[in-house]
Amino acid sequence: MIPPMNSKRTSVPRRRFLQSSGALATLLALGRAPAVLSADSPAGTVRVGVMGLGRGRDHVAAYLQLPNVEIAYVCDVDERRLAPAVKSIRERTGREPKAIRDFRTMLDDPALDAVSIATPNFWHAPATILACSAGKHVYVEKPGSHNGREGELMVAAARKHRRVVQMGNQRRSLPEVQEAMQRLREGEIGPVRFARCWYSNARDTIGRGQPAPVPEWLDYTLWQGPLPERPFVDNLVHYNWHWRWFWGGGELANNGIHALDIARWGLGVEHPRRVTVNGGRYHFQDDQETPDTTIATFDFGTCGASWDASSCLPRTEEKLPFVAFYGDRGVLKLDGGSNYQIVDPNGKELRAVKGKFSDVPHFANFIAAIREEAKLNSEIAVGQTSTRLCHLGNIAWRTTTDLAVDPATGQILEPTREMRRMWTREYRRGWEPKV
Repeated sequence: MIPPMNSKRTSVPRRRFLQSSGALATLLALGRAPAVLSADSPAGTVRVGVMGLGRGRDHVAAYLQLPNVEIAYVCDVDERRLAPAVKSIRERTGREPKAIRDFRTMLDDPALDAVSIATPNFWHAPATILACSAGKHVYVEKPGSHNGREGELMVAAARKHRRVVQMGNQRRSLPEVQEAMQRLREGEIGPVRFARCWYSNARDTIGRGQPAPVPEWLDYTLWQGPLPERPFVDNLVHYNWHWRWFWGGGELANNGIHALDIARWGLGVEHPRRVTVNGGRYHFQDDQETPDTTIATFDFGTCGASWDASSCLPRTEEKLPFVAFYGDRGVLKLDGGSNYQIVDPNGKELRAVKGKFSDVPHFANFIAAIREEAKLNSEIAVGQTSTRLCHLGNIAWRTTTDLAVDPATGQILEPTREMRRMWTREYRRGWEPKV
């Protein structure tokens, strides 16, 4: 059992920093955000700790491209990941970050400004809330929460501690995607009635996990972190936790969040009034509990959205877009990267825009918001409104219910006991998220 360390919140005066690079201005739409840097940070430098060095390697690569950003810590429960991360940073910058297993170590560093979280979903909210309470700003990967209640607590923590918290749905910061959304708002395809999203992959079976000794390179207790203890099995770490409800949220929370976030953004909606999800685990008989084939629909009253996913069959012949918006005067299609196309009702191309996909603008936006040079493109409340669609969808599928939702609040109307149970979770003693 590993109760949280004592984390003290850093109290710092408000400071203003000079803009360090004109390159940021080309990436960001400038605005304002209430934020401060640590009083112990070198002037003009944002010091970041990266937690989780799977997807976190991309965090490291992005921060290394930004001016006046220092990666002060790298953290992972898999010791094999630490040395390569340290080496890459040292070779690029000449500085060597501290390599740690327990992220709580970095929270007590008064010179650390931000924590960048790239862990499994079940760590997202507990780590974000602890970091905010310790006075750190947070970049947290999608979906940002394991369940609906955690999303609410994350927003509350960001507000209480006045922290900048960005969710990692990085398409929000791509200039071409921003331009496409603006064209929708300006009515280029007329009133938008529906958004359709697609996802496909060729995932193999995860097999049947067998009890096994914990590998010597893995701190399994820390990997479990806020969760009640469960025995180690050999098909769980580092990815297949996605497909079991105790740890993950299935493909809907894994990849559906990206497309549904764009759909919600383009439609200009908040919460649905009805959610239906059909599908199942059709391809393999194994430990996977979440569906591999899914059709989810979201009724917002004046418009709607759907997400059609095939995790184990790529459907390459269909050549479908990532998201398509249907308006009275045409269709706008995005490819999942930085490209979009507009066609008229007869399919004639009216506009085609190509860009280059990159994570860097989203991290640049986060750093600029800490420096008070920009407003966040995916502030945690915005991100969690989209993630809530995934939580609602998973509850609808797991309870085989046509889910009625209050469109004003996003809360389930007349939830059953089972639905209430799925809205939150059980935690290891001492790890219950508190705001």
